[in-house]
Amino acid sequence: MAKKKPSAKKMWVWAPKKPAKPVIPDAEKKSTEARCIALIERMKPQWIQPPSEQWGYVSDVYGKWYRSYYYFCALYRYDSPQFIRPEAETKFARLEYAEPGKFNLAYFRHTGQWFEVFERLSLEDCLEQVEKNSIFLP
Repeated sequence: MAKKKPSAKKMWVWAPKKPAKPVIPDAEKKSTEARCIALIERMKPQWIQPPSEQWGYVSDVYGKWYRSYYYFCALYRYDSPQFIRPEAETKFARLEYAEPGKFNLAYFRHTGQWFEVFERLSLEDCLEQVEKNSIFLP
């Protein structure tokens, strides 16, 4: 007869609450969005790919806010009939509001998780990294 493994003891552990995320002011939110849109419009010729029948291709790049995050998104289009959906949205870069004038910058890994690369950068530095650093490509 097989022996039963002893079960792990369960106990209560104190878990402190996470600190509240800072709320981004509307004025800063609008100015940040305007500068991000300007970058997207400038980079669209490089980011948008020519159509491919075998694989998906980037057909549009845009940005959007969700809570205190600004996401850079790419719309992939699939023209082949073998694909279930003709379009799919992927987020490839994320700005997280940290404090007035400062953002954390992350990219979306192949593992399905966000990886924060830079902390507390100015918006200009974040946009420069999105433009020039190859890990932030759609």
